Amino acid sequence: MKRIGVFTSGGDAPGMNACIRAVVRASCQREIEVYGIREGLQGMVENKIALLQTQDVANIIQRGGTILQSSRSKEFKTPTGREKSMQNLKTHGIEGLVCIGGDGSYAAMKVFNKEFSIPVIGCPGTIDNDIYGTDFTIGFDTAVNTVVEAVDKIRDTAESHNNVFFVEVMGRHSGAIALYSGISSGAESILLPEVTNDYDDLILKFKNKSKRKKRFSIVIVAEGDEEGNAIQIANKFKNSFPELSPKVTVLGHIQRGGAPSANDRILASRLGAAAVEALIDGKTNFALGVVDNNLTFTPLEKAINNKKEFNFDFYNLAEILSL
Repeated sequence: MKRIGVFTSGGDAPGMNACIRAVVRASCQREIEVYGIREGLQGMVENKIALLQTQDVANIIQRGGTILQSSRSKEFKTPTGREKSMQNLKTHGIEGLVCIGGDGSYAAMKVFNKEFSIPVIGCPGTIDNDIYGTDFTIGFDTAVNTVVEAVDKIRDTAESHNNVFFVEVMGRHSGAIALYSGISSGAESILLPEVTNDYDDLILKFKNKSKRKKRFSIVIVAEGDEEGNAIQIANKFKNSFPELSPKVTVLGHIQRGGAPSANDRILASRLGAAAVEALIDGKTNFALGVVDNNLTFTPLEKAINNKKEFNFDFYNLAEILSL
């Protein structure tokens, strides 16, 4: 293999640049050319492809976002769009792809590989930490740290005014950010898509005055909780406790931005370099990951179709610590 293409797809995540850097540096060390595909799958369709050299990825390991940018692509979902993409790759002599993204990007690459047999290796890049086959995804650790920093500041106001704050974090289908940040920030309750009746448990906590001794409360809400978003839940909560005046903070896209943490830089660097070695070794249609600190290879189909197991031990820990 002499030429590899690398692209980022789906939502951006802190650490993607570190992964791009690792792909380029590892390839150059093995005397392989790397082509960056800008704007994700749409850039592949539109031939936004250019050679990347080691100096092109200097001074990016600390940067959030992705220098290659990302986008959604309706055109790539069509056979014509994928055919155009393959012709563009052939024009540049690209023989294998490193995809940095989530399960939607993996699904697109699975179809692409099936149609054109081009080798593909996936690196899990998403703040949601919802990819099967890896303990953590690129960007998750940074997102959790961002939430914790924000909640620490909100706590100061909550304590000063003896109030209840509902803090909404990202996670339409996965409550990982909410769970980890809730434990880390000492939240009283955490509302998650994976747990049913968690709102009822919250109400019981506030009604049980013998257990409730806190002067203020922080409630972390994953945006995909069954009861709705943080604003809807706070309004419902207000009906049950009219004497309280709950406040809502929606953290939104700040969770995706910022300099990646050391953990995300290391994870991304490890996965990016391993992706290059995997292509050299003839592997294809695999999603890379790290489980128990060991590098793992999960078939793309399995990574797409299998649901990551929810950590109920952590959830129970959060309940114990919230008393």
